[in-house]
Amino acid sequence: MPKINWGRVVLGGLVAGLIIDAAEYLVNGVILQARWAAVMKGVGKPEMMSGAQIAAFNVWGLLVGMFTVWLYAAIRPRYGVGPKTAICAGAAVWALGDLLAGVAPMVLHLLPRHLMAIGIAAGLIEMIAAALVGAWLYKEEGASS
Repeated sequence: MPKINWGRVVLGGLVAGLIIDAAEYLVNGVILQARWAAVMKGVGKPEMMSGAQIAAFNVWGLLVGMFTVWLYAAIRPRYGVGPKTAICAGAAVWALGDLLAGVAPMVLHLLPRHLMAIGIAAGLIEMIAAALVGAWLYKEEGASS
């Protein structure tokens, strides 16, 4: 079994993370920004995120991207090389990070269900796109392009 090419995991993961961060900014920071501001005001929190909070979410996106590409590299021997495997990796990360993580806030009515549902659905699209691009950049060491 070939060894994981960690340099390519980092490269593909960073690019995947940038896609995740850009999508999150577009969905939550632009399209849903006013709705999230109202929700935060309603629970007594600042309507706008601080620079430190934005930085933390950006680091989170980069780490999720790297984890996704690592998962792709790890399952390649069993699932094969290519987009189908990338989609499987992206869907698995989405299921754990977005879908299942969103259950508690929705069931407990901590956040508006419609906003959570939009975020979860958008998360699937962003994770699949990030996984496809990250996997495209991933190559095993010594493998021809």
